[in-house]
Amino acid sequence: MTPRRAASRPLTSLFDRPVGLIRSSCPLGRLELTSDGTAVTSLSLERNGELPHDGYVESPLDVLLTALEQVSEYFAGSRRNFDVRLSPVGTPFQLAVWTGLGGIGFGAAKTYGQLGHDIGAGLAGRAIGSAVRANRLPLLIPCHRVLAAGGRITGYTQGSGVSTKQWLLDHEGIDYRPLVSAPVWQSAAV
Repeated sequence: MTPRRAASRPLTSLFDRPVGLIRSSCPLGRLELTSDGTAVTSLSLERNGELPHDGYVESPLDVLLTALEQVSEYFAGSRRNFDVRLSPVGTPFQLAVWTGLGGIGFGAAKTYGQLGHDIGAGLAGRAIGSAVRANRLPLLIPCHRVLAAGGRITGYTQGSGVSTKQWLLDHEGIDYRPLVSAPVWQSAAV
């Protein structure tokens, strides 16, 4: 049996289609918000010129218009907190991590270890990192405010990756150490 290749465009099934969808531009490129009809279910930043639901017609709902207005205010520097209704979907552990992320205020940062301690997960740094990466509501649930030990950036899954995270941290005035590539002698294949 030949494995199926993932489609580059969204499927047209009704089950794959968000109830609400809106797109806009922002300082980081295009962004997309989706809704289940009552709350925001995802926020995506353009990656390699594409958004997850580029193939769908927009269907703006009041909750999405409110969220978009708040995100625009954040980028303009006039908003520090979001109060739009969110509907994150994840495991109990992921939901606990995302709740912890929501407690990191504008202009502040925590390490993965500190976040783990805050939610009672002790030294589960890798599991915390996995849950942070699975966040489908970046900015609204501020995963960009989590850094590795010593204030280092280790990656970011939205937009253009690390440069997007650096922009967000700079926007909020958060100090960090940039991602440093491994020395050539360490990255060479042995």
